[in-house]
Amino acid sequence: MAEVGFNKQHRLYQDDLKQILQTPGISRLRGKRFLLTGATGLLGCCLIDALMRYNNDGADITIYALGRSREKASARLGEYFGDSHFHFVEHDARESLADVPDVDYIIPLASNTHPLAYSQYPVETIDINVKGAEHALQKAVACGAMVLYPSTVEVYGNARGEDIFTEDYTGLLSLANARSCYPESKRLSEALCQSYTAERGAKVRIVRLSRVFGPTMLMSDSKASSQFLLKALGGEDIVLKSKGEQLFSYTYVADAVSAMLYVLLNGEDTVPYNISVADCNVRLKDFAALCAEWGGRQVVFELPSDVEKKGFSIAMRAILDNQRLVAAGWKPQYDMRDAVFRTLSILSNRDE
Repeated sequence: MAEVGFNKQHRLYQDDLKQILQTPGISRLRGKRFLLTGATGLLGCCLIDALMRYNNDGADITIYALGRSREKASARLGEYFGDSHFHFVEHDARESLADVPDVDYIIPLASNTHPLAYSQYPVETIDINVKGAEHALQKAVACGAMVLYPSTVEVYGNARGEDIFTEDYTGLLSLANARSCYPESKRLSEALCQSYTAERGAKVRIVRLSRVFGPTMLMSDSKASSQFLLKALGGEDIVLKSKGEQLFSYTYVADAVSAMLYVLLNGEDTVPYNISVADCNVRLKDFAALCAEWGGRQVVFELPSDVEKKGFSIAMRAILDNQRLVAAGWKPQYDMRDAVFRTLSILSNRDE
């Protein structure tokens, strides 16, 4: 399957982009300039597609999309390369952003976000997260931009008993393995956001994302949910490498991007907002079952390899309370069945 993965003109995906552009306050983005690192990832690709669609209506938004590979960017975002509103910059997130033109909004999305990356490249994972956040904050202070910092459910670590994570939960993390590279570096990055605001007057808004999935996923993604989707697309049985009792919060990518823009436009500075959808809090085996149902296959159980085990989350329950975001006025659009079936229909270029 090609890395871009799907026809972006698919009716359902275009409906997703249209829904994102219904975010309250979206008109305030007209004429603004965005800088996104990790632009070719799951979230970056969807956000850029939405903003570029808005430009079709005369929004006049300029996007500086940063990534390590021009080839990958061409596959993911190549349709915009000839557009004067879009600029791809080959850039490593661990390097300074001083030479990138000044902007209004910075979103540092670059990160190793899947388990094989955690287990194989833990030092790189820390560097990308921490230096990426620091360079974004330095650039923001220098040019007066606002940073939208994309943090993660992983900062909460493992639950104590039946906890549901509200934004004031301080987390329970183990430093006894290299997998802590991801959650600890994201926690430090949040601390940098708070510190740059307190000491240097940075303007920062923070979101904590649950497990996001959708048609803009990378085909190389090793997360369990992504592997379920890929198996379904390939007409194969869905492989579970555990009993599947883990209860997690998931979010469809269009809802995640909508929530990010909502916080960017309507949130409070330095206040973290959990991004999750109550109807998408499901067990891992339920996610697998939906993928199997769509593909007309079944769920099978298989022991994980040692390398896979190193990247696994030890969390058995990671539910994000979304009441702060909902109380602020954001409304999700997709339940779990709809989100899974939309993802698979778009990726397979079939209608739902």
